[in-house]
Amino acid sequence: MPSPALLIAILVGLVNPPSNDAPAAPALPREFRAAWVATVDNIDWPSRPGLAPEAQRSEALAILDRARQTGLNAVVLQVRASADAFYDSPLEPWSSYLTGRQGVAPSPGYDPLTFWVEEAHRRGLLIHAWFNPFRARVAGARYQESDKHISKTRPDLVRKYGTMLWLDPGEPEAREITLKVVLDIVRRYDVDGVHIDDYFYPYPIADPAHPGKELEFPDETSWAKAQASGVSLNRADWRRDNINRLIERIATEIKLVKPRVLFGISPFGIPRPGLPAGVKGFDQYDKLSADAVLWLDRGWADYFSPQLYWKVDAPGQPFQPLLDYWIQVNSRHRHIWPGLSISRVREGNNGYDPAEILRQIALIRATPGSTGHVLFSFKSLPANRLKLTDKLRDGPYQTPALTPTSPWIDTKAPAQPTVSAATVNHNQDQTIIEVQPGHGAPAFLWTIQGKIGDHWTLTVHPATDRRLNLPGGFDKISISAVDRLGNTSEPVEVVPVRRVE
Repeated sequence: MPSPALLIAILVGLVNPPSNDAPAAPALPREFRAAWVATVDNIDWPSRPGLAPEAQRSEALAILDRARQTGLNAVVLQVRASADAFYDSPLEPWSSYLTGRQGVAPSPGYDPLTFWVEEAHRRGLLIHAWFNPFRARVAGARYQESDKHISKTRPDLVRKYGTMLWLDPGEPEAREITLKVVLDIVRRYDVDGVHIDDYFYPYPIADPAHPGKELEFPDETSWAKAQASGVSLNRADWRRDNINRLIERIATEIKLVKPRVLFGISPFGIPRPGLPAGVKGFDQYDKLSADAVLWLDRGWADYFSPQLYWKVDAPGQPFQPLLDYWIQVNSRHRHIWPGLSISRVREGNNGYDPAEILRQIALIRATPGSTGHVLFSFKSLPANRLKLTDKLRDGPYQTPALTPTSPWIDTKAPAQPTVSAATVNHNQDQTIIEVQPGHGAPAFLWTIQGKIGDHWTLTVHPATDRRLNLPGGFDKISISAVDRLGNTSEPVEVVPVRRVE
């Protein structure tokens, strides 16, 4: 409970609202700032298979704390790497990358995804669950599949491609399994988004029996079934249609289950060679059967994170024209949040200087139609190679940002909070703010803008924080409630009363 003296100061503050002619607080900055947290091969988390649950949780907290300290507002956590689970799934076995043995639960038992969601939200961070839709085993994996793995329970749906195992997208049941896995998480976990990457049909590998040629994906069985059922498409178009069907189903079914959950896709960064003119490189439309431009045009995703991992001036893959093209084909005005490769920041001829990433962020910000970015991958942030993390924190992330709103989903703002404030003086000024949520949908964040003289500062806090002690003797504060879709209430403005303790 506040002290009687503080209560008096609060009451005085509440009855002395800002004058109507006082300058309003600046518009709240908005930008999606996220990083992928990869679990496959223990890239980002956990640091090794079989780590004790206490150590797993400690590493997760370090990641979330680093994300907040750096200035991110979201993390994209890989929860299904190879038809396995980094959470307590009734559908797929525990991941070997988590416990050291596929199908074996953490001991002592806990649910990692529940932990990640609760701790991310406790820090005011959004969390998106990242799925590999069809991969069932990565190349070079050393673990043994459990008896509950899809390759053992439904081998008729799985194909061997090189040393990988792959759910066959041409099998309707395989697509249905992926859809069920996604919807299971949407129903049971309080995630803010669902995210799928660029692995649809597998990236081609060399055919050892035919030098210079690529190994054909072995879907003869499903292709024969499709032809027998009357499919009139050619094989390449049929493969693309298989992926299109899954993308559309995921987009539709997520919104039926939980409309506020965003659906995001991170396709390969080149739409097709020659799109835009002069661009060269890998053809995802032909090789991965990924018609990413169609998905964007149909509005099947709430956000697109094309992986623009090349340098700004890369010959054949120029950053700005590629960004412009993705925006150009975004007819439904969904979010464009490109993926940036901070993992390439390192010394050496092939490494990126931090200035490269800072320049890419500046270009994204300067381009209408792009409102954020996602960094790959998280481990580069604690590594702070070439002081990249410091440069992000002290540069483009110096001021916090809210995520952009998604008006096609929901525009209803949370209720205004009830605010009371007082400025007290110890050795230096401090503003004590108490915030209580309004009635209705819960807030996720508070934005607090404080004015000293002509200068405004912004801090963002989880809405679970109801009493805030901020340095500085503010002349005026402006506070808004924010929901998880970025919708903001009308601000509440208060002039704190100064008192000396």
